[in-house]
Amino acid sequence: MADAKEAEQTADAAGAVRTLVERTIQRNIKGVEYFASAAPPVGLTPKDTIHKRGTLNLYHYKPLVDEVYRVPILMVMATTNRGYVFDVAEEHSFVRFLLNAGYDVFVMDWDYPRPEEKTLNLDDYASRFFDECIRKVQQASGEKEVSLMGYCMGGVLSTIYAASHPEAPIKNLACFTTPIDFSQMTIFAHMAQPEYFDVDRLVDNVGNVSPELLQTSFDMLRPSGRAASNRMLWDNMWNDDFVEFHRKMDRWANDMLPLAGEYFRDTIKKLMWDNQLLKGTLQVDGRVADLANITIPVFHGVAQHDHIVPYEASKPLIANVGSKDKEEIVMKGGHISLIAGPNAARHLWPALDVWFAERSV
Repeated sequence: MADAKEAEQTADAAGAVRTLVERTIQRNIKGVEYFASAAPPVGLTPKDTIHKRGTLNLYHYKPLVDEVYRVPILMVMATTNRGYVFDVAEEHSFVRFLLNAGYDVFVMDWDYPRPEEKTLNLDDYASRFFDECIRKVQQASGEKEVSLMGYCMGGVLSTIYAASHPEAPIKNLACFTTPIDFSQMTIFAHMAQPEYFDVDRLVDNVGNVSPELLQTSFDMLRPSGRAASNRMLWDNMWNDDFVEFHRKMDRWANDMLPLAGEYFRDTIKKLMWDNQLLKGTLQVDGRVADLANITIPVFHGVAQHDHIVPYEASKPLIANVGSKDKEEIVMKGGHISLIAGPNAARHLWPALDVWFAERSV
């Protein structure tokens, strides 16, 4: 009996060694392939660009099913990154999930702001761009009402628009990892303290704020994050599926956009320093953005381990809107994994589908 058990343990150990050796060989072979091959394509779900003005792009995705819900969804991307995070890969595509579930999907996405667009401000991003895009969505869909869905700063802009335009034809508002109390943005708040950060000098001298400055700011939230990510990649270099998805997400995370100078100035002064959205004193395009003005159904998805937008920063959204129909869901994961990847596909997307389905008819 003892001999049989010992033989089994020896076989297990030998198998573990063989696996280790095989994976080590594969890591080295595939490591060379990793650096020699082109980055995998992203954002492949068919779509049309139905509106473009400088930094703003509005996409309309082609339907994948015959029957769709009446109310279209307008997704709003964060202004620092590109919208293909919603459509990273066919098997990890938030957009494709919504299309297969029967929704008519539009996305507000961003390009590099041109030098002459340095004068774009919060009024443009949180009011005028929305007016334009909602009109285009109405024309393309033939429907008056539109549901807004915003991610991170896209959620902030969507919230500001809904709060300052209570008469707008917005049917539902869904946000993910959306900061409302900017004093709780911890490290960002410390980095942007007025006594140390001269935002006027920066914007007046450089115009649009470079993506390198923004990327460095995000990296400072987790200084060891890039090294940890590379270590995880190396440990899983033998796994083709892991490597492909990692490359796509890494491409997106490093594909940061500049921010229009006046928009950046407004964001720092009005949101970060004065916390005007939380206080109800923010004005955009001559309108007060009062969260109590939002009376439509509201859904907020929050990441339990979000190092960019801590829960305390996003918590006031549900607490302060005037809606009776409002729901917050807190899920395991981080700022990005909440809306993209396997964890999002298993948890957030189905929950959002259930919520939208009965409110999109």
